[in-house]
Amino acid sequence: MNLFLDGIAWILDPANWTGVGSIPERIGQHLLISAVVLVIASIIALPAGVAVGHSGRGKEPAVMVSGGLRALPTLGVLTLFALWLGIGLQAPVIALVILAIPPLLAGAYAGLESVDRRTIDAARAMGMREDQIIGKVELPLGMPIVVGGIRSATLQIIATATLAAYVADFGLGRYIFAGLKTRDYAEMLGGSILVIILALAIDGLFAITQRLVVPHGVRAARGSELRSGPSRSRAAMGRPITEGNQE
Repeated sequence: MNLFLDGIAWILDPANWTGVGSIPERIGQHLLISAVVLVIASIIALPAGVAVGHSGRGKEPAVMVSGGLRALPTLGVLTLFALWLGIGLQAPVIALVILAIPPLLAGAYAGLESVDRRTIDAARAMGMREDQIIGKVELPLGMPIVVGGIRSATLQIIATATLAAYVADFGLGRYIFAGLKTRDYAEMLGGSILVIILALAIDGLFAITQRLVVPHGVRAARGSELRSGPSRSRAAMGRPITEGNQE
């Protein structure tokens, strides 16, 4: 408990909020590398996931690739690329992109697969082209699941971006590694708490976004189903009804 209070005290220390390497600067760096990684991974994974979910072809290779990338240890990949590319941000970016691709890919094809096939058949019967079906039917209806994949990838990136400080003086991970080196446990815990707070804040924003992207018609239908509810049997409301006349 004392260490936790020391970490909070380190965060609240005004000296850590100004100058080079201050908390606002490190938070900005952490968000910057997380955003860059998310954009790169999205450009790679989302179109592939949409194509798989729309066509239904290539799902098995996509699952295999996704599972294989999940099994890779991020620190090991980071170390490997750092030895190859040297000190800097290139190695962390590549390692984090590899980490972010599986949830983005899975969310994209799962989102489009969740759309009722009868809805897609009806869109085709109306004469809609395949690109129109994707953009106007499948993506809007599957967007909550797609956003869920983006949400999962973002949280993994933010949590693991602390490793960027392993090979570069960048992000909130610097506090953790510097505190470990100097045995300043208050700094280590303070950096960890900041990462947790940042992750929770971003997760809250994505939770709101995930609710907002549900199409209005779907929300209305769900609300109507909840309001109507299951009807009670007539027997529950009074005497059971029997056939014929009773003497």
